[in-house]
Formats: sequence, structure tokens, C-alpha cells
Amino acid sequence: MASLLSIDVFNSGYKPIPGGPGWDDSTPATWPATTSALISGDRDAVLVDALLTTSEGERLAAWVQNTGKRPRAIFVTHGHGDHFFGAGPVLDAFPDAQLIACDRQVVDEARRQTTAEVMAIWNSWFAGRFSQSPAVPALTNSQKFDLEGHPHVFRTIGGADGVLATIVHVPDLRAICSGDNAYNNIHMWLRNSTPESREAWLASLDAVAALKPSTIITGHRDPDAPDDNATRVLDQSRRYIDDFDQTVARSSTPLEVIDVMLANYPAYGNRYTLFAAAVTQFPS
Repeated sequence: MASLLSIDVFNSGYKPIPGGPGWDDSTPATWPATTSALISGDRDAVLVDALLTTSEGERLAAWVQNTGKRPRAIFVTHGHGDHFFGAGPVLDAFPDAQLIACDRQVVDEARRQTTAEVMAIWNSWFAGRFSQSPAVPALTNSQKFDLEGHPHVFRTIGGADGVLATIVHVPDLRAICSGDNAYNNIHMWLRNSTPESREAWLASLDAVAALKPSTIITGHRDPDAPDDNATRVLDQSRRYIDDFDQTVARSSTPLEVIDVMLANYPAYGNRYTLFAAAVTQFPS
């Protein structure tokens, strides 16, 4: 008889970072609040994503230990460092767990994140706060994972916030752990995006919606977001991308884009994400 399944979510909260040229330092710049999701049966579990800093990894490991569950795998949804650099403390606490990804492009991007050039960028934000030799996910040999009689499906979805997006689909819960494919009440990472990449991201959201989930755990979620309702999360993610795309087309400066988007989304977290997106649309 299959066990009962549950999903619990760890939220890192916002982290201060240097704002850089053009940022108004009267408002602290932050990194978006990031999640890890623990999908559990009676004994075993799958952890989805593993945060960024060493202290986050330590807090995450302690949180998982307190659940009494044993993660058999840590699944990395995509290759951005803020979703796997923090895996070390969790792997230390659970040495039998495997750090995995379901698509070669995710593994390749994760490896690229550990190169000197990209690590220098991460260090400009978080120097001394994360591992300089982070573990990199290995490519899993199966797109399906059985957790105490419940199937989990690893799916490649398509383009999202600059890299390939994959998700964990848990049909028995009608739930999806979306990584950065969708956002929940946080300004979306549209830095260096183009009309074509934004269109591809919208197609990825449609692919997730076609699975008809009722719950979506997003990779970036405001701690005060009202819920994880899939319809609301998908609708707001689509609308945000559409609004950004149309606002950029009508604007001539980053400030115009920022003003319009803040008016449309006054309660969204992490304004620095919007700033970083807007300034890349008008290269000097």
C-alpha cells in the first residue's frame, strides 16, 4: 500500500546584495527569496533545489533533519547557482542522497556556473558566503522516480529565466515543483531577456498548465505570498511577462519601465530584480 505524500517548503527569505551602478541605495538591494521543497512519504523524500549560501544549506539540512524524513535525492531544476550551491551541507547530513538533474543542459549549465568567470559574478554579490567548489548535479538515468509507491516525473519544459527549465511533477498530488519556470509574488528575472526569449518562457508556462496542476511550488516565492494555487501563480507569471514585454516596447528608458511595472505590481517582492531586468533592455 502506497504511503501518504506531503510537500513542505523551506523559504530562504531575501538576502542583501550590493546594488551596483544606477541602483538607488536608499532602498536595500536584495536577492529574491528562494525555496526548497521536500516531497515526503512515510520515511523517504525528494528534495527539490538546495539554495545558495552555506548558511542557507545548513539551515535547510537542519530543517530536513527535523522532519524525520530521509531524502534519497536532491533534484536540481535548473543550472543557476542559487538553486544548488547550498547543497553541500545537505549532502553532508544525508550522504546517501544523490544530487541529480534530468537534462544534460542543466548539468552543463551547472558546471558553467562553477567556472572562474561566473563564480566571480556570484562572489561580487555573496563573497565568502558560499562554497567555492560546489557539488554539481549528475545526470539521472531515468525521468521517473518512485517514492514509496508514488511516481514522480522529471520533465524538461523549455526556456525560462535565461536557461533551460525542468520541473518535478507529482501526479498523485496534482503538484509541480516548477523551479524558476513560474514566480510567486516576486518580480521575475527578465535580465537580458528578448521578445523571443519572453515568448519562449510563455510557451513553457503553457506546457506546465497543460499538466493541470492544482499546486505549484515556485523556485522564488515571496514569504507572504497568499498560497501556491497553480491557476493564480501561472496567470500572474504570464501577465507579468506580457506586461514587461509591452512596457519595454512602449518605453525609451529603464526608469519608464520600472515606474510602469511598479505601478502594476506594487506589492511584489525584490525590486532589484526589476531594476536588473529593465537596465538590460536599453544598453548604453
